[in-house]
Amino acid sequence: MVGLLMPNRPEYLALWLGITGAGGVVALLNTNLAGASLAHCIQVARPSHLIVATELLDCVAAALPSLEGETTIWSHGADHPDFQRIDKEVAQLECDELSEAKRPRISISDRALYIYTSGTTGLPKAANVSHGRILQWCCWFAGMIGIQPNDRMYDALPMYHSIGGVLAPGAALVAGGSVVIRESFSAGRFWDDIVRWDCTMFQYIGEFCRYLLHSAPGQNERRHRVRIACGNGMSPDVWQEFKDRFQIPRILEFYASTEGGLSLFNVEGEPGSIGRVPAYLAHRFSPVLVRVDSETAEPIRDAQGFCIPCKVSEAGEALARVSADSSHDGGRFEGYTDADATERKLLRNVLEPGDVWVRTGDLMRKDERGFFYFVDRVGDTFRWKGENVATTEVAEAIASFPGVRHAIAYGVKVGGADGKIGMAALTVDGDIDLTALRRHLIGVLPSYARPAFLRLRDDCETTGTLKYSKARLVCEGFNPDLTTDAIYFDNPETQALHPLDRSLYERIQSGQIRL
Repeated sequence: MVGLLMPNRPEYLALWLGITGAGGVVALLNTNLAGASLAHCIQVARPSHLIVATELLDCVAAALPSLEGETTIWSHGADHPDFQRIDKEVAQLECDELSEAKRPRISISDRALYIYTSGTTGLPKAANVSHGRILQWCCWFAGMIGIQPNDRMYDALPMYHSIGGVLAPGAALVAGGSVVIRESFSAGRFWDDIVRWDCTMFQYIGEFCRYLLHSAPGQNERRHRVRIACGNGMSPDVWQEFKDRFQIPRILEFYASTEGGLSLFNVEGEPGSIGRVPAYLAHRFSPVLVRVDSETAEPIRDAQGFCIPCKVSEAGEALARVSADSSHDGGRFEGYTDADATERKLLRNVLEPGDVWVRTGDLMRKDERGFFYFVDRVGDTFRWKGENVATTEVAEAIASFPGVRHAIAYGVKVGGADGKIGMAALTVDGDIDLTALRRHLIGVLPSYARPAFLRLRDDCETTGTLKYSKARLVCEGFNPDLTTDAIYFDNPETQALHPLDRSLYERIQSGQIRL
């Protein structure tokens, strides 16, 4: 077991490929973690060795007192007085391939990697990834997008993530193509990089494309040879404008889970969709959407104790059936290092006695044509005035208003009220007409889904995979004492937005204003 903590660079891929090829297992550690979170992720893997880029050694040193067991730490990139330097050790070795006598016999069922979940609920969990699933991810995706030896994949996603570290580079390499690796995403340098390195495809995730869309026009944004953009998390309000402005011939949106169980692919280019299951595959692969209680985040069951499937266009949690055939590596659920966490991910007696399904934790809806659409994370959806509110759909409605660069929607508690009421944090271009924004939201959202509070920010924080961070926003709520950001309240008594001060906050919390 070897831990790997390193920013994006070619050596990253070489290290984990070499170690897994020699029979080791590599834990791909998040480079944004520090302190207790980093110590936790190292500890759950229990590595015998830990390879650390020199610039991250201070983070590891701070986490060392919390670690149990013996771990040999290696620095990479520069000398360090306390640790051996692994790149110097490697340079002294022969470059020949391992002989058959030295090469271990590895099965596709053997574990190759630990890839960590984002930790949206509690600390990150280490998901098991077998050699078989790596083969399936890379070879299948290479075939899906038709990668040729003259293709170049641009990869600016974090390599500790399954997309940036396995799928994007792996799909290109198995087809004989090339990979251009950037240390981190930069909207300002993106198209210059694409043209400079003559890239023909790129991977996106989260709000990657929205950042590009809101960047200033550049001379290279249409001088490229990109033939396909592939990834997940592109909002419907971004899709067509992104394709038109940058002249992208094809967008391939997909949905996949690092833990395994479910994957969907929008090969037909339906804007906003994450794909559908072809009729000829339905007998082997048919995810189900079931109703979920927004308060408890648990599936709702009928009088017989079974889950209730959703109707057409009704949002519900996506479940994937656990196959008894272990040869189907692509859809196999391989769980986590934590047995309890693995069991909590499973749902039993869903549609019939004894069946077992994997919970994705994602709410989706399926239209009458069979296309699936991502709605929200289970737990992000909140309930107000007896109605479920999907934060993703609210954020998309706000972001479609001119001048809004980014929008994060979430629910906050109000004194004396059941459920949560809507709030949104925005970043905008210059001055924005809040009255016009309010009229826009009245036209596109039902009254229970319109945010009661708007918080204007200089920028919106994102995770390493360019998904919006909202945990701190939820904790701060609409309390004006906890932020210097301007907060506006949509007062139902005056039918207008008002700046929120301490006096107005207390009137709302005490129930003097009827929401």
